[in-house]
Amino acid sequence: MKKIIVLMIIVVAFVSCKEKVKQVNDKETKNEMVNNEDVNKEFGWIVLFDGSSLNKWRGYLTEDIYPEWTIENGVMAFTPSEEGGKNIITKEKYTNFVLSLEWMISEAGNSGIFWSVYEDEKYTEAYQTGPEIQVLDNERHPDSKVANGTHKAGSLYDMISYPDEFINPAGEWNLCVLEINHETNIGKVVMNNKEAITFPVHGEEWDKMVGNSKFKDWEGFGKYQTGHIGLQDHSDKVWFRNIKIKEL
Repeated sequence: MKKIIVLMIIVVAFVSCKEKVKQVNDKETKNEMVNNEDVNKEFGWIVLFDGSSLNKWRGYLTEDIYPEWTIENGVMAFTPSEEGGKNIITKEKYTNFVLSLEWMISEAGNSGIFWSVYEDEKYTEAYQTGPEIQVLDNERHPDSKVANGTHKAGSLYDMISYPDEFINPAGEWNLCVLEINHETNIGKVVMNNKEAITFPVHGEEWDKMVGNSKFKDWEGFGKYQTGHIGLQDHSDKVWFRNIKIKEL
């Protein structure tokens, strides 16, 4: 009988101890989430999408968010409709910054990340002014087979190619970090913490790159140092998450 009582005491103590450990772990998880927010603020990061709200974004040439952009399980999702041109932009404008986000493209899909978007009714699309970092399914989309690789994912579109061996395939997440600094005249793209590509962001060398691209005769392309961050409607399903920006 004594052995049974002792055994019961041990079991109760074990369950109680396990529950306390669970409570501590739960508390630590919550604290970690709070600390992440604190770290963002401490290092100057502004969260543009936290998985719960699109309130830092609006449609290009409209004050409202286009209904094609929704939140699916904490992820920003674009679902194309019959009518295209449903690009979205940040409500705020930026000049010198580091932008960090993750993207995932659908099979044979195409999208893009813009910066320095200048909003004017004479420019019906965000890409008419904003340079683009390509979002693409390199394996299946025909764009990856043209323009000497400058249409592949991670590339400065139609100007500088990004090595496709560092890009995760359709259906997997890719981390893109874009730095634009007009003070140093350096732009930089790093995909999945791999190799960086760099380029000028204004001046003679920038003008030369644009002059050798499809944008050479576009009136407003790449002319504005300050503008909106944009995400593209290219009529394909695409997802974004963990979007934040730090001004330099």
